[in-house]
Amino acid sequence: MNRLKTNLNKSAYQEAGVDTALADRLIDSWQDKFGRTARAERIAAPLGFSGLFEVPTGYDRPVLVSSTDGVGTKLKLAFELHCHDTIGIDLVAMCVNDVIVSGAEPLFFLDYFATGKLDECVFDKVMRGIVAGCELANADLIGGETAEMPGMYEIGEYDLAGFCVGVVEKEKILGGNHVEKGDAIIGLASNGFHSNGYSLIRKILSDQESLLSTDVAGQPLAEALMQPTEIYVQSVLSAISRQPVHAFAHITGGGLPGNLARIIPNGLAARVVGNSWPRAPVFDWIEDVGQLSDDTMLETFNCGVGMVVVAPRESETGLRDEFENFGIQTTRIGDIREALDNRKVVFE
Repeated sequence: MNRLKTNLNKSAYQEAGVDTALADRLIDSWQDKFGRTARAERIAAPLGFSGLFEVPTGYDRPVLVSSTDGVGTKLKLAFELHCHDTIGIDLVAMCVNDVIVSGAEPLFFLDYFATGKLDECVFDKVMRGIVAGCELANADLIGGETAEMPGMYEIGEYDLAGFCVGVVEKEKILGGNHVEKGDAIIGLASNGFHSNGYSLIRKILSDQESLLSTDVAGQPLAEALMQPTEIYVQSVLSAISRQPVHAFAHITGGGLPGNLARIIPNGLAARVVGNSWPRAPVFDWIEDVGQLSDDTMLETFNCGVGMVVVAPRESETGLRDEFENFGIQTTRIGDIREALDNRKVVFE
């Protein structure tokens, strides 16, 4: 159901397992909180079946940039741990971090929350995370969909999807077409696994069920695994407004090899110095417990690098200062060279 009050025959629908009255009440209770994310460009919908949003002023040739994503099987771990407070941040992060790699400013976000039976407490926690993520990204939570579908999901489970639209000046679009020989490759630190590799993590944990109660370097494993995805929006937008940048790569499924390769032009290769950056102890822990190879780690997880910046060598110092001003640790992890074979990413 759209996040607006409905006029269905509620008694009949309740008999079918859908409580529209509860949904209406939950949505009404969140209207003021949704307003916390409102930007000046939001237009109130006259009767409200969709969100309306003006393109911000100041763009000569505005290009809209969009992304949609979910949080994958990290949700299954959230169900098991009853940890719903931050999964909404993950949802927003996975979308807005994809939008900013083009140099775009996120404008608005929509979410989709689907479950078999609405649980007021769970819904409240999930929405708190989504609102928090939108605030971090300065994205207007302009609308969404709450769907109660009996029989589609196990009791206590739900699914999430997100959709984000941003805008960038056409002449300022970033991407692999700008990458040049000699460019520096700078890694922006992740704060954990973000939202990728959880099918493998859960497989390892299922083989040794007691592991979730352990600590890793003084931090409860469950806490480390549920650490929400870093949202890089503010730091990226600040950096590109002050320093030359050629391209970004959001390190998600496929890890550094898969995602960095997407922005390397033909004839060039990214040389990455392995183990040249710090990574959280939980990565070493999962590698040891799962007896995983280096290749598996790099191709499955971000391994401590959540975003990569490719930029002219002369802007490296200024860029790193910009990101570290936002509390994001940076490391020079390699450079762009001529390709010697068909590989676009070479680890040394």
